[in-house]
Amino acid sequence: MKTTLISLLLFTFGISSWAQQPQQHRRPFGMMQSFETDSPMVHDPVMAYDNGTYYLYSTGMGLQVMTSKDRKKWTFHPQPLIKNIPEWTHEIVPEFRGHVWAPDIIKYHGKWWLTYACSSFGKNTSAIGVMSNTTLDLTDSLNYQWKDEGMVIRSEAGKNNWNAIDPNIIIDENDTPWMNFGSFWGGMQLVKLDTAMHVTNPIDIRTIASRRSSDPSVKAGSNAIEAPFIFRHAGYYYLFVSFDYCCRGAKSDYKVAVGRSKSVTGPYIDRKGKAMTEGGGTIILQGDGKQWAGAGHCGVYHFNDGDFLICHGYSIPQDGMSILIQKKINWTKDKWPELE
Repeated sequence: MKTTLISLLLFTFGISSWAQQPQQHRRPFGMMQSFETDSPMVHDPVMAYDNGTYYLYSTGMGLQVMTSKDRKKWTFHPQPLIKNIPEWTHEIVPEFRGHVWAPDIIKYHGKWWLTYACSSFGKNTSAIGVMSNTTLDLTDSLNYQWKDEGMVIRSEAGKNNWNAIDPNIIIDENDTPWMNFGSFWGGMQLVKLDTAMHVTNPIDIRTIASRRSSDPSVKAGSNAIEAPFIFRHAGYYYLFVSFDYCCRGAKSDYKVAVGRSKSVTGPYIDRKGKAMTEGGGTIILQGDGKQWAGAGHCGVYHFNDGDFLICHGYSIPQDGMSILIQKKINWTKDKWPELE
């Protein structure tokens, strides 16, 4: 474990140093070495399974990629997922420097679609982009090629009261894709997409969760809610969100909350019957004060061995380092998720 931790720290330092160098002096990512780890350092992780391999994607310079055969031993691949950042991202988000946030991945109509966010910390001048691929197999030199499919949606400071980051796509019972997204500002948003993963009607954007509530007992600072993820199960759509604050290391107090609805468009109600647009959300994961300071930004998946929630947690024993967490979901008789 100590060797793994040292390798991770060295890699993190290398990425930081690489990002700060002038572009003409940067050493190519491909010259870095891959390595294996049982406790991958990730932020905003999402996962996919294809042909016997698990793929783990997370925030990083050009997005970070890892693979595994068993979700226990992971191989880090130093080549970023996005080798050439699309020019449109810099035009729409001038302060964006290639540190790509919060990917999401889904297979739809025979293609893999990966959405991602371009932004700068604490601002809502942001955009969500999308890429497509016919395979996730990094060794398939003939077919493995991510294609830029352009921008899905953007937010502009002073114009939109929401933030176009933290995307997640859900396919409804009619085979229609929807994207939920958002961080702070006006809360979690939902918009309908076409089959090419672009917005069908930019005016029809609805809020599905917010902690700015008419209930005076709800206190959330600047609407501390983000990272929505919708999962279909047993006739319900479950909306998972993250409350409070990430990115503060051992001082983070991130936590995961959930509500559900019979319709993808809501309303989403928590276990006590409170609407998530009114500050509702049943907390199912939070820091324990011993192993984790906080945990959040989750994805939820059905695998052959069950349903799992994955997220990142800020490890107290490792001084607040952001580490992958995997929790098996058990469903109660009344169809609510509980974590092992």
